[in-house]
Amino acid sequence: MRSCAARRWTSFIVPSAEKLRLPDRLRPGLDIVSIGINPSILSAQLGFNFARPGNRFWPTLNAAHLVPIELKPGIAAVEAMVREYGIGFTDVVPRATARADELSDEEFRRGARALKRKLMRYRPMIAWFHGTSAFQKYLEHAEGLKRKVSPGLQPERIGETCVFVTPNPSGANPAANPKLLLPRYVELRKLRDRMRK
Repeated sequence: MRSCAARRWTSFIVPSAEKLRLPDRLRPGLDIVSIGINPSILSAQLGFNFARPGNRFWPTLNAAHLVPIELKPGIAAVEAMVREYGIGFTDVVPRATARADELSDEEFRRGARALKRKLMRYRPMIAWFHGTSAFQKYLEHAEGLKRKVSPGLQPERIGETCVFVTPNPSGANPAANPKLLLPRYVELRKLRDRMRK
């Protein structure tokens, strides 16, 4: 009886993982839109992107000087990036999961097509995909293309928007080694700076 009551209370105060989402942070006039494959459960619970302590996104962003000040992970940092530094946030699939392999093909199909509509609407200079698989899923489900994807500037555009891919910064990804990530983030910064001119 006691354990059943505890389970009911837990389900009341903790949202079901099926319903966890991380809101988009988008606006017109952005230089870059950061695109993950989907949010982690922790990111959705805390309300900001790349929230896991082992994630390499924030330290690499700071080391690459993509923004002019050092940012500490949190909602305020994400809001400052959108408002002051021209970097927005979204995902291919909005539903939070512990692992991306929990997502269905139908979720990728709906998510990729919705992402294309967002990018066509907001028209950022650069769509920044985190992970080659994130961009592969987008290409397959929104553009009908299947091809191998390598990090860097891509030949495709989404409307007027250039596409740039960096390795997924998750601490679970071996390619997320800061020595491998940092040159790509610097390359992205240089691309943005050239396009601003």
